[in-house]
This record gives sequence, structure tokens and C-alpha cells, in this order.
Amino acid sequence: MMQINIIGAGPAGLLFSLLIKRRYPEWRINVYEQNLSDATFGFGVVFSQGALAFLERDVPDFYWQLVVRLESWPMQRIIHRDRRIDIDGNGFAAIGRLELNQFLQELCRDTGVIVQYGRTIVALEDLPAGDLVVGADGANSIVRQALETEFEPNIEWLTNRFAWYGTTQLFDCLTLTFRANEAGVFVAHHYRHSPRLSTFIVECDEATWRQAGLDRVSDDESRAYCEGVFAKDLAGHSLVSNKSIWRQFPLVANHRWHTGNAVLIGDALRTAHFSIGSGTRLAFEDAIALDRAFGEAGADAPRALAAFERERRPVVEKILAAAYASSHWYERLREKMTLEPWQLAYEYMTRSGRMSDERLREIAPKFMARVEAERKS
Repeated sequence: MMQINIIGAGPAGLLFSLLIKRRYPEWRINVYEQNLSDATFGFGVVFSQGALAFLERDVPDFYWQLVVRLESWPMQRIIHRDRRIDIDGNGFAAIGRLELNQFLQELCRDTGVIVQYGRTIVALEDLPAGDLVVGADGANSIVRQALETEFEPNIEWLTNRFAWYGTTQLFDCLTLTFRANEAGVFVAHHYRHSPRLSTFIVECDEATWRQAGLDRVSDDESRAYCEGVFAKDLAGHSLVSNKSIWRQFPLVANHRWHTGNAVLIGDALRTAHFSIGSGTRLAFEDAIALDRAFGEAGADAPRALAAFERERRPVVEKILAAAYASSHWYERLREKMTLEPWQLAYEYMTRSGRMSDERLREIAPKFMARVEAERKS
């Protein structure tokens, strides 16, 4: 019987715990989470149609329980200079982070996974003896830090600043709204994630952040400022804070994915910029792939970890290339604001370098018809 110690009870840690316990009910699965079970940061998480398709294929029972909890829509919208550009065929779905975690918590409890909340692990020596340590503890992973020499992480900090808010204003679909004022340029990433709340992430370049004084004001003042920038879009609704401090996004990568009896998954392994909505997708896919590797290798942990990295790395590297391209597109936000609305929308859709005109015509025919009409005018 194996004993597995998992640090972190987010989507990656909980889904892996659930799947591996279902596969090997006799194995002892312990999960350690520093926060309480009802704590979460941020508001919603978003899934593309492709992300949901892989869940339906790989874990259909989980997919069908999840999908009924999602807010969904069949399009995306860009707003620039008060003009709306709708992009058909670009569907997404969303759920509140806390709702997602609590749903996973219920499934884990029913399966016999032991989750210890309010338990901070400051060193790997704090863990009981076990056969495997899974670092599912986010971008600031203790597991990665403890074994830094072995994992060889690389962390690049983007220069843009962002603050993650919520609002009771409900939006039709996943929307990017671009605004400018005397301080500089802003973009909001917003979408409803429940029947009552929307996620509203405000992003700006560093020069704008400083010129607006957002580097030296209180949370209330910062929130009020952003409400002013996006007053038209919020339509009288307030922004809601949940430790919504201004942050820079870390692009985390690791040369090695596993060492000895330790492995990283989710944001502990690598981060994907929120602009492509793939962070939770990657976390889930890691959990599924790691479970599948143990399904083939049984209790042979070294063999399972090697198979996990061998099968998963090529897929992840393709997604990360798109995520890096997307994040750096936003780093040039100021120059993008000079584009016409249709041009900005087109650049946005092709920002990763993986979307050709032919593919866009196939998935978003109405949008591409508009682009081609504008090109001829």
C-alpha cells in the first residue's frame, strides 16, 4: 500500500487525490492545505470549449457533474473605443473558484481522501513518511523551493500590473474591454462566473500604474479608481475586493518535473498567463496524466513519474508557448491601443502565432467576414 502526501488543495491537488484514490482505494492519500476549506483568492476560473472537451473525454463522470455548475456562452467580445467586436465560435464557460474547490472537496470526502485544512507545511520534513510527495501548492510552491537545486526553476516576472476584482454586474460573455485616460491605458478581462457575480481583472502597464498613483493608494482608493476607469462597463455596479492587491504575473517553469519521490503539478510546475484561461485546465490535465501514469506503473513511483513527464511535457510546452506569446502581447498594451477596434480584435485572436486566417474562417466565420470587409474598405 502506497502513502501519498500532497501539498495544496487547489484544483490540481484535489483532482489528483480523487482520481488516484478511486483507482487504488487501499492507498492512503493525505492532502495538506494551509488555508481553510472555505477560503479562496480571486473570483472565477474560465474554461475554453477545448478544455471542457478533454474533461469529457478523460473523466466523463466528473465532467457531467461539473458542467451543470458552469456559466457558459458561445462567443467572446472585444470592446475598444466603445465599439463592440463579437467573435463567434469562441465559446467559454466559468465557475467561481470557491464553488469549484468545494465541489472537489465533496467528491474527495466521499472517496476517502483525507484533507487537512489550516495545516501549513514549511519544510518537507514536516510530512509523515510516505512513498510520494506531490507539490500542488501553487506558484510559490514550498516543494519546489525545498528542492530548488533539483527542479532548476526559472521565474520571469512580467512588468504589467493586475488586480483581480469581482462585481455584481453580469456580463453576456467573456469580454476584454480596453480603456484609456490621462494616466495611460487599461484593459479589463471580465466574465460572469455565477448567476450573481462576475470576475473583473484590471490590467495596465507599469507606467500607467505609477502615473495613476495606484502604487501608493489604499485598496479602497484603488478600487474606486478602477470603478471610474470602467464606469461605462460597470453601469453603476461596484467592484468587490478579495485581497485584490496589484501584482505582477510570474511565468514559472522548471527544467525537471520530478526528483526522487517528489513531483510538481499545476502552478507549482508552471504557470500560464490568465489571458489564455488555461491555468485550471493545465492543473486538471496534470492530475489526469499523473493518475494515468500510476495506473500503468502501479506502485512503481519512479516509473510513473518518468512516464508522466515523458507523455505530458510535449503537450504542455505547446500550450505554454501560446501562453507566453499571449502574456507578452499584453506587455505591449500601449501600442495596441492605437489600432482600430477590428484590427485590435484580429491581433488579439492571432497573438499566439497558432491561429491562421484559414482556421479563424472555420471557427469564427462571422468575425472573419467582418475583418475581410474592413481590409477591403
